[in-house]
Formats: sequence, C-alpha cells, structure tokens
Amino acid sequence: MIEDESACPHDAWAPGIVALSQQRDDKEKWRWRCFSIGGMLGLVWGAIYLALPVVTGAFLTKPIELIPLIWIDLTPQTSKFLPAVPVNIVMDLSVFLSGMMVPFWGVVGGVLGIVFTMIANPILHDQGILANWKPGMGFIDTTFINEIDFYMSFGIGLTLAVTVVNLGVFLKYLFVNRRTDHEPTELSHTPTVGERFAGGWKILVTNNADRGDFSIFLALGIYLCSTFSWIVLGTMLIPGYPWPIFVFYALVYTPVISYATAKLEGVCGQAVDIPYLRELTIILSGHKGVDIWFAPMPIQNLGAETVGFRTLELCGTKIKSQIKTLLITTPIVVVSSLMASQLLWQMAPVPSDAYPFTQKMWALQVKRWALQVSATMEGGSLFLEALHPKYILWGAGSGSVLFMVLSAVGMPVMLIYGAVWGLSQSSPGATLWMFAGALVGRFYFRRKFKEMWLRYLAVILAGFGCGIGLVAMVSMAFTVITKMLKPTLF
Repeated sequence: MIEDESACPHDAWAPGIVALSQQRDDKEKWRWRCFSIGGMLGLVWGAIYLALPVVTGAFLTKPIELIPLIWIDLTPQTSKFLPAVPVNIVMDLSVFLSGMMVPFWGVVGGVLGIVFTMIANPILHDQGILANWKPGMGFIDTTFINEIDFYMSFGIGLTLAVTVVNLGVFLKYLFVNRRTDHEPTELSHTPTVGERFAGGWKILVTNNADRGDFSIFLALGIYLCSTFSWIVLGTMLIPGYPWPIFVFYALVYTPVISYATAKLEGVCGQAVDIPYLRELTIILSGHKGVDIWFAPMPIQNLGAETVGFRTLELCGTKIKSQIKTLLITTPIVVVSSLMASQLLWQMAPVPSDAYPFTQKMWALQVKRWALQVSATMEGGSLFLEALHPKYILWGAGSGSVLFMVLSAVGMPVMLIYGAVWGLSQSSPGATLWMFAGALVGRFYFRRKFKEMWLRYLAVILAGFGCGIGLVAMVSMAFTVITKMLKPTLF
C-alpha cells in the first residue's frame, strides 16, 4: 500500500513548471497567486538566511549569521547521555517546506530511523560494536566512525532488502498482473507471444509527433556510441582497465535495470538500485591502485529518466526541444562553471568561513571517498575492514522482516525507504525539521485545502526557489564585484 502522493511525484511537481509557462487567465489565477506567495517567501527568507552572511562576509573576517547556514552541532554536549549519537539542529525553511511535499510515510520512516539510532547507538557502544567512538567527538567524526564500525554494513543489508522488494514488485507486475489483465473471456482472443511481441514492437518504432519522439534506432545508436566511447577512453587512460566487465554492464545490466526502474516508476514511483555496485565491481576486478576510481564507467540506471519525459509531456514540451536546449546550454554551463570555480577559489581560502557548507561537509565527504579508494591500495584496506558480513545480514534480515510486518498490517512500505534514509545519519536535524513540515502540511493545510493542497504547494515551492535563487544570485554578484575591486585579489 502506497499513498497517491508518492505514487506519481511528477504529477505533483509539474504544476510548478506549468505556472511559469501559462498565461494569466481567469481559470488559473491560483497558479500565479501561489507562485507570488512562494516568491515573496523566498525573497524574505533569502535576504535573512543567505544575503546577510554572504554580503557581510565580503567586508568582515567572519560573516554575520542570524540563522546558522548549515547546522548547529550539539554532539559534544549530548554525548554525556547519548553516547555515539550524532545530534545537530537545522533551521532551513526550504527543508521545512520540502517536508510538506515529500511522501509523508517516507519522512515518518526517516524519523523512526533516527529514533532507532538514538536507542541503539548507546547500546552498540556499550557492547563494543561502536568501539572507535570517543567522547567529545563532533557530528562529522561521530557519523564517519559509526559508518565504519556498523552503519555502512547495516545500511548495505537494508538497501539489499529494499532492492529485493522492488524487484519482487516488478516481477509481480510483469507476470502476475499481466496474466490477470489478459485472462480470456467468452468473446475475447488471447494474444500469443508472437502477437504480443509484434504489438510491442509496433509501439516502440511508432513515433509520437506531438511528443517530439525521434527514431528508436537513432536513440540506440547514440547510447551505444556514448557508452563505448567511455570504455575506449578508460582503456586508453588506465592500464589493465577491465573493459569486458563494462561491456557486460553496457549491453545487459543497464538495459535490464533501466527497464525495471522505468516500470516501477510508473507503478509505485520507486527505483531499483543495487547498492555499492560500482565499488564491488572495482574490487572484484582485481585492479590495484587508485587510478581506476577516476575512470569513466558505463554503470548506469536510466529508468528514472522516464519521470522527466512524463514531466515534459504534462507541460506540453517536446523531447526534441529539450535536446536542443541542452545542446545550447551545456557548453555555456561548462565554461561558466570553470570560470566561476576559479574566481571563487581566488576570493577566499577553501574551506573557510566564506564557504560554510564546504567548511563543515568537505571533511566528511573526503573521508568517505578516501575510505572507498583504500579498497584497491596496497597494504590493507579500511574499506574492506569496514564491511562486516554479520551486520549486512542483520540489515537484510531487519529490512525483510519489517517489510513483511508492514505488508501484513497494511502499513505503507514507504516506511522502509524512509528508515534507510534515517539510518544514514546524514543530518538528523534536517530529518526532524522536515518531519515538522510534513505534520503541518498533512494535518493543517491538507485538511484546509483538501485535494488542491499538493497542487498549491508545488507552485509555492517553485516560487520559493525562484525567490531565494534571485537573492542568492544578487548577493553573490555583489560579493564577487566587491572582491574584484580589492587590489589584493590577484
């Protein structure tokens, strides 16, 4: 059982895009009203949350923050009664608003995952499982150490259980539901396998002019050329590049997993994903050295792109139009990103107070990346040491049992997906803040505006993103100009 609000997420987000493209008329006045409300919220919040620290950072050594940009770390203070539990506070309004849009039971599952860590982590620490945690560690160090000791393995097991569940849903739809749909009646003709194949092939090669389709053979040619160019490039750059494995991924794995994900996106709004497939492939290939981690690899899951195609169709945009837009904008974005990155690098040290997200998160991201890269280095691997088969089985068993229990009592299985998210310990404060938004949206606004609430909210969020984006752009432009006028910049 999955709620309607999570079954078709593209149906909920499309009105936000449509609001920018439709004309003002008497029938759809609510779109522009909601967009204006969201835009003003974004402007006001952006001025307080982003503009103030960005602009003051151009003049002062330490920028002024009325509201913390990232989070407040309370882990050292709470470690006395919550040992080995990462604790932070997030006060971002965009997180609160997004909680009203995302599936409610997914957010509830995330909160349950956090509650589980608050109860389990002190017990695991006392039992010697979270043995590397030490009192006084901050949020970043506590999260990373817990991942090495337990949660990376346990999370892999949970994700494997979710993957098996998704594959089960896909196979049930593929075989059981279709067989039920084609049950013969007295006057009906049961199509043979050949007739089904012929019908499917006709649909595949028939282009929809209104949707802007182009030849399926051209699409396959583009896919094969781009994929095999990756393999050729990897072979040229990396000695011992395991190209036969990636040929298998390109010709077998990617088409199969993409088809399964595309079907699941249409059935229940979920995707099939095998956890740590890229890392496992590199390790089993037997390659030694870190160079292969930077090589191009055609391990893709393209099924989720169907959501984008559905959004284009709902908005009346042709696929060919999107391709033309990408051809024009991609070179501009690449060149502009390189120039902006170089300029930002020269404006202030990285990391520093001028870039608070990088200052707090870069250490965790680098540690996670270094942990993976160590798997192919000589002299032992911390990554392989962090993989505990026993904990992986615990996670897989817990996920399977939880799924069976939820299915038996009729509860939404979105709880499992949310629990995986909550157990990742990425930001408990953000999850709780999002949960507050989910409660307000579900038990106040949804009761007040009924079925129109999600449509209102999608347009409000579009306006909010536009408003906060404008403030961020103006603030950053002001900071760049100010820094460039300083003679010590270059």
